[in-house]
Amino acid sequence: MSSIREIVCCALETGYLSLAAENQLRHLLQKTSYGWEDLNAFVRLQQAAMRGYIRQESRELKPSEYQYL
Repeated sequence: MSSIREIVCCALETGYLSLAAENQLRHLLQKTSYGWEDLNAFVRLQQAAMRGYIRQESRELKPSEYQYL
């Protein structure tokens, strides 16, 4: 399983956060313990998304398409 930092690094490099990566982040944040570096990376990802530097697959899908993933 990837770490929060690895997922964030990939998203920042590609400019894209897939639905699978977003779900994995959600799982890691809810179910695992993580350090300051992971939390800081997640905050950087949030800031990049808010500024439009990261495209999120979940924002591009229609609600009806979620059930098929």
